[in-house]
Amino acid sequence: MTIPLSSPDITESEIDAVTAVLRTSRLSLGPQMEAFEHAMADYIGVPHAVAVSSGTAGLHLCVRALGIGEGDEVIVPSFTFIAAANVIRYERAHPVFVDIDAESLNMSPASIERAITPKTRAILVVHTFGRPAEMTAIMEIARRHQLLIIEDACEAIGATYQGRKAGSFGDVAVFGFYPNKQITTGEGGMVVTGRPELADRIRALRNQGRYDNADWLQHAEVGYNYRLSEINCALGLAQLDRIEAILQQRENVARQYQQTLAALPSLVLPTIDVPGTRISWFVYVVRLDTSFAEEDRDRVVAALTNAGIGCGRYFAPIHLQPSYAAWRSSSALPVTEAQASRAIALPFFNRITEDEIAQVSDTLRTALLPL
Repeated sequence: MTIPLSSPDITESEIDAVTAVLRTSRLSLGPQMEAFEHAMADYIGVPHAVAVSSGTAGLHLCVRALGIGEGDEVIVPSFTFIAAANVIRYERAHPVFVDIDAESLNMSPASIERAITPKTRAILVVHTFGRPAEMTAIMEIARRHQLLIIEDACEAIGATYQGRKAGSFGDVAVFGFYPNKQITTGEGGMVVTGRPELADRIRALRNQGRYDNADWLQHAEVGYNYRLSEINCALGLAQLDRIEAILQQRENVARQYQQTLAALPSLVLPTIDVPGTRISWFVYVVRLDTSFAEEDRDRVVAALTNAGIGCGRYFAPIHLQPSYAAWRSSSALPVTEAQASRAIALPFFNRITEDEIAQVSDTLRTALLPL
């Protein structure tokens, strides 16, 4: 691709941090991990953070540590990355898909309320594309029905809602650091929580079921190898040092797109300014208006791809995936399906240039003309 969909932003400070680890004899469960965990906990404003091998691993550990299992239901959006539903199925629980709000693309609180049954144990809230969900309403629903809240903040580091950071609301939350995220560790994630007993159990589960006060070969329960290496943690710590500058860069990119695409009436652009909310821009997703069909969107995607411009169909609804065929008939999600069928993620990363944004916008404008 001439212009990729995403690209990590690695500077000499990150390279130096990783090189310094390689000059030591400690490559796992060492001081870089502890420093990264403390820095993330301080940044989010919670007491405990646990570094893990991926956002998916973090979500899985949350489900398991909370005791969610066979016969339990967890409410989750279908308009998200498939890992959010997969981790529920890992523990033989049942994901219950709910619809989204057409403007924010986050879970609709009203749809959450309608989906609650006596089997519901938790709500897995996704802060879609870095825009925080309506946590005031969702927290109230959870309180009334005595439900757990897992925040999937993998796309939302640095986002705020009513003065609090995304990831500080629920019983537990997860951040992801894949190379397309705002900051990266290559592969990796972080679980954060205010509950010390939950943090202790997640630490043990990520390390083959070992608790800190036990011998290395003493395993209190069945666990996993979900550790994050010192190399990854050093990279993440150096990236976190630049987080505010990175978030500002990404907001600037979103505003540049907004200006260059504002004159295209056939596009629905994301909301830039949301009262009481700071968006952490993960991707920039536009939607064709309601006069277009999914086939039109796919033709636009093909035109961009043929021009060497990376783009994505964010998100393909989970309940329509082949691995979720059993959910298809029971999931009435008209807003999810309508919005997903017209969505296009445009190239979006820290160091995309104004010329590249102009090239993407001009190519998109040309692709829309014959439709």
